[in-house]
Amino acid sequence: MTFPNLETKRLKLIELTHQHMNAVYEILSLDEVTRFYGTSSFTLQAEATRLIDIYYKNYIDKRGIRWGIKLKENQRIIGTVGLNMLNLKNKRAEIGYELHPYFWRKGFATEALSEVLKFSFKQLGLYRVGAVVYPENEASLALLDKLGFTNEGLLRGYMYQDEQFHDTFMLSLLNLEWEKSQE
Repeated sequence: MTFPNLETKRLKLIELTHQHMNAVYEILSLDEVTRFYGTSSFTLQAEATRLIDIYYKNYIDKRGIRWGIKLKENQRIIGTVGLNMLNLKNKRAEIGYELHPYFWRKGFATEALSEVLKFSFKQLGLYRVGAVVYPENEASLALLDKLGFTNEGLLRGYMYQDEQFHDTFMLSLLNLEWEKSQE
């Protein structure tokens, strides 16, 4: 099964392998990145290796796809983006993403997510792409709003991170809404 590499104007979305372990560790060891991620910051490089292995297994099992976000200009991995909870039978998934803070607010997340949404609806034939977002994560909420997602409501006590429960918003974008936005 060939991994579906994607490309945008400035980015390549590629399969993550162990050779990307240092970049994944560098990003997910930052508290400002994991603050709204649903997990604690990495403290060991082995955690990044294990996560890459999970991404690979989820892809093989058709339960998820995770791309490394690579800059074309210098080949640097600046984050990841992907589909979690992939359910091809019910034509749905949840999108997830993170970027190194140096690359925030430069349009890279919009560019990467737009390409993954296109792949989700056109190639995978999904009907719904959801997103689970902490209410405090204003940048992510604004990004998803810009991409046409609808906030469906609050999930109380939905995430457990750093020894406490957190509420999240559930957002979604349906295929028909995405198609209309592409006209």
